[in-house]
This record gives sequence, C-alpha cells and structure tokens, in this order.
Amino acid sequence: MVVISLKSTLGAPSNNDGFLYETTSSTKVDDLIESLVEIHNARLRSCLIMDSVRGLAMHGVMKRPEDACTDEVQELIGNEVEKGPNYTADPSGLRTGNPPCSQVAEVLNREVAALEEYIGKHEVQKKIALTIDCIEDKINNVRGAVTIAYPMGLPDWDLARMALDEPIEKLKGTYLGGSVIDANDASLWACNKEFLRGQLVSDRLGSRNEKTKVIAKLTTKGAGPPAREPIVSEVERNAMSAFYFKRQEDLKQLAQADEDDYLNSEWADPKGMKRNLQGLNDVKAPGLRF
Repeated sequence: MVVISLKSTLGAPSNNDGFLYETTSSTKVDDLIESLVEIHNARLRSCLIMDSVRGLAMHGVMKRPEDACTDEVQELIGNEVEKGPNYTADPSGLRTGNPPCSQVAEVLNREVAALEEYIGKHEVQKKIALTIDCIEDKINNVRGAVTIAYPMGLPDWDLARMALDEPIEKLKGTYLGGSVIDANDASLWACNKEFLRGQLVSDRLGSRNEKTKVIAKLTTKGAGPPAREPIVSEVERNAMSAFYFKRQEDLKQLAQADEDDYLNSEWADPKGMKRNLQGLNDVKAPGLRF
C-alpha cells in the first residue's frame, strides 16, 4: 500500500496536525483527493462534535440564541432560571446548566474520548491509517449516546445537533467552517509538485512501488504550492537550542575564571609525573607524623 501522510494546512489547531491514509499506485488522483477531503472534513466535524458534546455533558443543552446570557444576570433582571437536580451553571451563558445524570454524562464523555483517540494526530506515530468508515462508526457511537441522554432530541439551535446531523456544507458557519473544503476545489501537493487530476498516483510518484510513503498537503485550487516541510523538526530545534545555550553558559564561566589559582592544583604541577615515576610522592620527613 502507498501511505499518504497528509499534513493539514487549512487552519488546523496545530501545525503538526495530520493523518495517515493508505491507497494504491493504481488509484486515480481524483478518487484519492475525494477520499482525503472526505476524511479531512470528517475530522473537522469530529472536533466540533467533541467540543459540543462535552459541553452538553457538563452544562446541558444550549439556550435559544436570543436568550444567551449567564443565569446570574437572568436572575438579576427578574427572570426565572430552571435549576434541575444536576444544575451546573454555564459561565459562558450559552447553555441551560442542566446536564444529564452523572452516569449518562460518563457515557457521553467516554464515547467522545474514543472518537478523539481515533482521529488524533498521535495515530501518525502509531502508524495507524484512518478510514472514513471507522470515523463514521465512532460518530454514530456518540450519536447513540446523545440519543440515550436526550431521547426527545436536541433543539434545532444546539451545536451538538448541528454537528451530528447537518451536512458538512452547513457547518461552514461554525468556528471550524473556514477549514472545510470542497473536493472539487481541492488540490493535492507532494514534494512541491501537484498531483494532476486525470492521472494515476503512480504517474506522480514515478513508480508502481506499493511500499512508498509520501508527505502531502491539501490546498485549494489556485493557492499555489504549500509551504515546505522544515528540515529540522521542532523537537530537534529545541534540543539544539538547549545545547547551544548550555555551551554559551559554559564559555561565559570559563571567560570569568581568569585567575591563576589553579596552578596550586596537583594536576598543574609540571614535575608531578617525574616524582610519581620515581616514587617520591609519598616521601615524608623522618620523625614527622601527619
């Protein structure tokens, strides 16, 4: 299998964000781009699901947009605030503060953690390639947990319902919308060269070797080639900075130690080797005890 290590360049939370995808050298470039974009958008949807469902488990459903306000202010202006048995005030004022019971909230958080574990960038170090089917299975598990917590359904304005049920095109109005891309407007680059549509993967890689791994990036059409990968990684750069800083401190200490008191040291005695060979180092005057 040809392994594509896709690095994100479209507003991801971290510059090191990305995932692995397995394909074949005989795959059409158009199909490859469509699959990569589908997983890219599914990971963005998953991030929105994780944030919203965690808020759901902690502070309950969202208020109507026109009623968004902290409960303290609502009480000050004379409005009644519904406080259930699990009431936990939302400091942002966006949610009602009435989450489900602790057992159901634990189920929500567990399914969200499983989704986060699968789509996380650490899967690259584990050499685990993502598939859209597995991502959808994890999302369906979260959807099932939300149904258990709220069998009557979530309100239309709740971000968790939008993230779980709305098509990806309608999520462009959220804070992750700027990273959502269309497969028809996407362009795939590797080694500063573009994968041309209408060709096969092998045409771009130059061979049909199925044991190839390539680092690629998705951009939009007309944006040009993405920035090159740094030659030195961030971990290596930090290690070199620490080494050179320590070296500078050592040189400063050596520059300050310009006295000649070291001449009284045993290792600085020019006749020390001669006395040692002659066995005169431990000679003591007769009658003296030390």
